[in-house]
Amino acid sequence: MWVKVNPNPAKKNVPDCVIRAICIALNLPWTLVSRELNDLATREFSVTCDDNVWGKYLWQLGFTPFVVPYNTGMGFTIREFADIFNRGTYIIGTGNHAVAVINGRYFDSWDSGDEWCSFYWHIQ
Repeated sequence: MWVKVNPNPAKKNVPDCVIRAICIALNLPWTLVSRELNDLATREFSVTCDDNVWGKYLWQLGFTPFVVPYNTGMGFTIREFADIFNRGTYIIGTGNHAVAVINGRYFDSWDSGDEWCSFYWHIQ
């Protein structure tokens, strides 16, 4: 089930989905996550939305990465993922979007449930 939420302090609709997803998943302030991701991106000579940058950030926070096995015909939309993985905290990457999934609900500023999952991160 989709839950509409936008932790951006100004409620702006800007391309900050990675920051929003991490804030939601870990209940952290948007400004803190934005600052830490920006610092890491600068050290990596990249940008915050680079999968490698935010992936490294999630790894440092204790998340474990997984790839969705497309070659077995087991692709998932975000909605399907939330229905199947209905216990725990996850961050899904689609290749151009990031979404937090917590206990079967996906949290986003728009209903991204039809987007296809490419990979996901799980934290215990």
